[in-house]
Amino acid sequence: MSDSEIIRVFICGSALRGQPDHGTIADTEFLQAIKTQPLYRLHSVNDQHPGVYAVETGGIALAGELYAMTPAQYDHLLANEPPNLYPGPVRLEDGSEAIAMLYPQALIEEQQFPDVSELGSWAAYKASLA
Repeated sequence: MSDSEIIRVFICGSALRGQPDHGTIADTEFLQAIKTQPLYRLHSVNDQHPGVYAVETGGIALAGELYAMTPAQYDHLLANEPPNLYPGPVRLEDGSEAIAMLYPQALIEEQQFPDVSELGSWAAYKASLA
């Protein structure tokens, strides 16, 4: 796979290592654990997956994992994402960008999904429920 074919994807939800949907990306290349720059808010969408969106102020650095995917692996990931998630760029702590699954802020506000940003990651939020 050439570098031009690699899609860098920031995973921060139920497909993280140790989470129930990790099998969806198990054949992709794990690059590293990494955080975003403090530009995002994290909400729980029915305790099933995170709802992440960018903010201009009051953001957190969101913990997650960076993966390298082929176009076919990326398409497989997209085909298995829950409704309303969409791919968009996120800025990582090292200044680089990756694609992540984001969630419409307006829908989060409309549905009043709880803000769990203070926990810093989806895995920490899920652990807090146990």
